[in-house]
Amino acid sequence: MASEEWAKPGTDARAEKDARAEKDARAEKDGRAVTDARAEKGGRADGRGRAHDNVWRGIAFTLLGGTLWGINGTLSKVLMEGYGVEPLWLATVRELSACWLFLIAAHLRSPERLRGVLRDGRSLLSIFAIAIGCILFSQVAYLEAINWTNSATATILQSLSVVFVMVFVCVVTRRRPRRREVAGLVLALVGTYLVATGGDFGALRLPPEGLFWGLGCAVAATILAIQPIRMIARWGNFTVNGLAFLFSGLVLLVFYQPWRHMPSLDAFGVALVVASIVLGTFGAYALYLQGVKEVGSVRGSMLATAEPVMATVSSVVWLGAVFTPAELVGFAMIIAMVFLTA
Repeated sequence: MASEEWAKPGTDARAEKDARAEKDARAEKDGRAVTDARAEKGGRADGRGRAHDNVWRGIAFTLLGGTLWGINGTLSKVLMEGYGVEPLWLATVRELSACWLFLIAAHLRSPERLRGVLRDGRSLLSIFAIAIGCILFSQVAYLEAINWTNSATATILQSLSVVFVMVFVCVVTRRRPRRREVAGLVLALVGTYLVATGGDFGALRLPPEGLFWGLGCAVAATILAIQPIRMIARWGNFTVNGLAFLFSGLVLLVFYQPWRHMPSLDAFGVALVVASIVLGTFGAYALYLQGVKEVGSVRGSMLATAEPVMATVSSVVWLGAVFTPAELVGFAMIIAMVFLTA
């Protein structure tokens, strides 16, 4: 009995000590939880801030890329009219020059992908098909459309690719067009008619060749938006486009032989060619791709309307191009179509 009574104080002391330890542990755990919650909240705020900054940066990149593309069309028209540069000569030089800028960028950003695709024969064949079906067709059609019309009309007609992509998606997925897509299709058809006729329903204001190559631009842009997707997802934009530009340029080099069609360029003409390669081809493409990556394809396609707008403005300012009210209404309808169907 005495030994039992003697043991109770020691047991109570140990129990009290354990209780204090448990209380301290809970307090420490609660403190860490509060700290972690505050850190998580701050992290979410920082994440939202970074995401917001990325969106605005993406918008700026996309607008700048579209602007450079629009100006590039006008530069091409200046070279064709002022220096007698042939569309195929300009396409060859641009492709065989810009391809190395794309490949250098690919080597700096993802060298393992670049090395990997060079060892994959099947992928190289697929990229060669992209070079012929997308790059060669789109470059030649776009420059020929500019040659026969002007940069504004060519880029506006090229925007019809949005409709072609919509039709392709509806056929492949076996669904009916949505109401806004039908409205966009009507706008596209009426807008193209106004651009082609200038509001004179009994005449074709555009040269038939200009209308043909302009619609060819839209078809080429449609193929470009669909065909390379799988290869780009696997090997990256810069790698695929660098090799595709190289292959397309080599084909033109063999069949067109640009050295037989050398234009007479002064220092300003050479500067225009360099600007078309560095800014209008590589720079515009790189900025636009990065912008679309950060803002998404839907918003990116809407922001890309900066291209025909800038092409129209630069054509009026630099080349003195004159558009009828009906043509301007047609331009506006096609741009509205892009917003409806994107």
